[in-house]
Amino acid sequence: MPTTGHISREPAGADSAPLRIGELARQTRITVRTLHHYDRLGLLSPSQRTSGGHRSYGADDVRRLHHIIALRSFGLSLEKIKSVFDTRPEQDPAELVRSQLDVVNERIHQLLDLRVRLTDVLDALDHRTQPSTEQFLQVIEETMTTNEPIGPEQLPDLIEARRRKTAHYSDEEMSALTRKRERSFADLGEQERARLRERLHESYASPAEQRQERSDSGDSA
Repeated sequence: MPTTGHISREPAGADSAPLRIGELARQTRITVRTLHHYDRLGLLSPSQRTSGGHRSYGADDVRRLHHIIALRSFGLSLEKIKSVFDTRPEQDPAELVRSQLDVVNERIHQLLDLRVRLTDVLDALDHRTQPSTEQFLQVIEETMTTNEPIGPEQLPDLIEARRRKTAHYSDEEMSALTRKRERSFADLGEQERARLRERLHESYASPAEQRQERSDSGDSA
């Protein structure tokens, strides 16, 4: 059966076997070079050793890596993340995951809005009708929005901005927009869902990190 890039695995517990750097890179899609970079910066260093003496990452290291990736997804630089770790070395994992989930939900909302706008434009083109300038302006706005990092502190402003943007809509217009969003999500094929997951993953990395990941995709240990 064809796969979509998602690897199904059992969740790692506190007593999971330590992972060597190549294994961690394969399971997380973070390059070996990036993990070495985190080590040099003092953000994440392997804290354990295998029976053969190789440095390896334990359960606490994996949790710290998740913390780093979550903060990167909020738009923080590596320098800022190091400052966060220095001033607040411990954070409630549930609080972090809730914040990350809130951000992901907002990103999905943004991407669905963009998909609705693109579908409207494509429908017009398929019927040999020139889309309006307003439609293209909406596509541009939604595209720019989805390319911007989101942090938990920005969510209230984003929600309020969306409320203001639709405040003048009638009940019928709001119902129509809601139906379009629901239909847009329901119409997603498996390939499109995979692209959506990839888009979300890419939004977590800076342009420099994205270029590095593409150039180092063959790294292994």
